[in-house]
Amino acid sequence: MGTLQTWRKAYGALKDHTTVGLAHVNSDFKDVDVAIVKATNHVECPPKDRHLRKILVYTSAMRPRADVAYCIHALARRLAKTHNWTVALKTLIVIHRTLREGDPTFREELLNFQQRGHVLQMSNFKDDSSPIAWDCSAWVRTYALFLEERLECFRVLKYDIEGERLPKPAQGQEKGYSRTRELPSEELLEQLPALQQLLYRLIGCRPEGVALGNYVIQYALALVLKESFKIYCAINDGIINLIDKFFDMPRHEAIKALDIYKRAGQQAMNLSDFYGVCKGLELARNFQFPVLREPPQSFLVTMEEYIKEAPRIVSVPIETLDYPERLMLTYKQEDEPSASEDAQDSANETPPPLPLDDAVVSTTETPSPPMPPPPSSLESDDLLVTSASLIELFVVYLEFDGYCFGISLFVPIVTSIFVVSGAKCTNWLCISN
Repeated sequence: MGTLQTWRKAYGALKDHTTVGLAHVNSDFKDVDVAIVKATNHVECPPKDRHLRKILVYTSAMRPRADVAYCIHALARRLAKTHNWTVALKTLIVIHRTLREGDPTFREELLNFQQRGHVLQMSNFKDDSSPIAWDCSAWVRTYALFLEERLECFRVLKYDIEGERLPKPAQGQEKGYSRTRELPSEELLEQLPALQQLLYRLIGCRPEGVALGNYVIQYALALVLKESFKIYCAINDGIINLIDKFFDMPRHEAIKALDIYKRAGQQAMNLSDFYGVCKGLELARNFQFPVLREPPQSFLVTMEEYIKEAPRIVSVPIETLDYPERLMLTYKQEDEPSASEDAQDSANETPPPLPLDDAVVSTTETPSPPMPPPPSSLESDDLLVTSASLIELFVVYLEFDGYCFGISLFVPIVTSIFVVSGAKCTNWLCISN
């Protein structure tokens, strides 16, 4: 077994030496190619800073975007071709440190490259050279998922959570606040799930088995652990902001907020367990772990009761928004009937029907008279008339405590409610559904 491991190390060193020689001869970007190969060689140790500094200079804002894009292409090629967990892990460490310490142009180009080629997609990666390599390969896959989620979180938030500088605390405050403390409800409900998903991937980076004691994995785990503090701080400040705005939210937003609140409580417990594992490692000597406080579970009952009675927002048709005059209700003053019209109406009145015994049966069919309109308790000069674009369907009148309530339905769906006392309209209200 020892002989096999020695042979593998010698073979890896030979491959690195050959790759460096080819880069010196064939590459147009030999400096960055050599730096990448040396930073991600087969030796089980973290990438050396002198090689990493060359990569940071090559991806700085002073360099052309084409050089930055080539550097990302070279890292992606190195990651795709290797089957050795050490090379893969060291390549991910180089990408992670460049995201943390490098220029924003690297992150922007990596996002563009990620949309086309999925640089960090390593779900099928496996180094089956030894049982130790199996455990380490599993951690490499979870680490790649965290870095991939880190890019996705930046795409949603539009800023790097690790690069955020917290404002200085005001007088009487213990610490500064994250941006999530001041966000409006709509942005808060969009950003908090992205931060919680990033924290979920971070907690998944807990090493297991032999990988727990590997020095290179602990080096990468320290980078992950540093980012957990600001992520937790941003989520915690966002939850405080969420509670402040919760009782002003409509029902559909309140349901989302309740799910976020429940997940925050569960993640606080999981993060506490994650910190418990990390405290037993050598890397924990330089870290001061925060005190985690779970959101009060008693508040869940109050939130659920509010959701049952929260206002619902009903969508308004686009046509109604385009033509607001459809919602306008106007009073139409009808002319008083003249004396001649009264006489003509009285002449046209049909005589009362004869008793059944004296009725004369006619052999010719006579058309039935039209149905009379429904009786109205309003005077003719108090009718409520819609604009020409609305069609009144029916009117229902209800009497309650001496008042008469009228409800009219129109097309498009518009409901007008008006209150009349006697024959005069005293108040009306228009509600659109």
